[in-house]
Amino acid sequence: MLNEETLISECLKNNRIAQKELYDKFASTLMGVCIRYTNSREDAEDVLIEGFTTIFQKLEMYKGEGSFEGWMKRIMVNTAISHFRQNSKYRFHQNIDDVFDVSEKQETVIEQMEAKRILQLVNTMPEGYRVVFNLYAVEGFNHREIGEMLSISEGTSKSQFSKARKWLQKRLNT
Repeated sequence: MLNEETLISECLKNNRIAQKELYDKFASTLMGVCIRYTNSREDAEDVLIEGFTTIFQKLEMYKGEGSFEGWMKRIMVNTAISHFRQNSKYRFHQNIDDVFDVSEKQETVIEQMEAKRILQLVNTMPEGYRVVFNLYAVEGFNHREIGEMLSISEGTSKSQFSKARKWLQKRLNT
């Protein structure tokens, strides 16, 4: 097994063995990122493959500053967002309150639940809300950045996050 620097160097030389090693080393972690932004495992696998293609194409742009894994995660998030935006069936105009009766609950309920249970619930959120929720709560982007990524307003991002949070709280309290 090659160290990270050597692995990157060999991948830049189009060494297929090194590319496979890089894929094997990071695929499961990056698949977790993809799953958070897609509706199905098949879509997540498509995003993963597309993301790795981008990683290999842009590998020379990685300058060794910061975490290599973090750099790859950012590419996966951007790939997942592109996949989301290209899928015309997802829109941000549906009011989640029209679908579910949402009531205010204590925010501390989320902190009391196991991470696995929360992830399961997040994965069942309506797609548009889940994407905004993941970008804000998991990835740490601010609403302005999310708006730019998704071609929506900052206010829409804030609204979608708030509604997603209420949706999640309702399910955590049932």
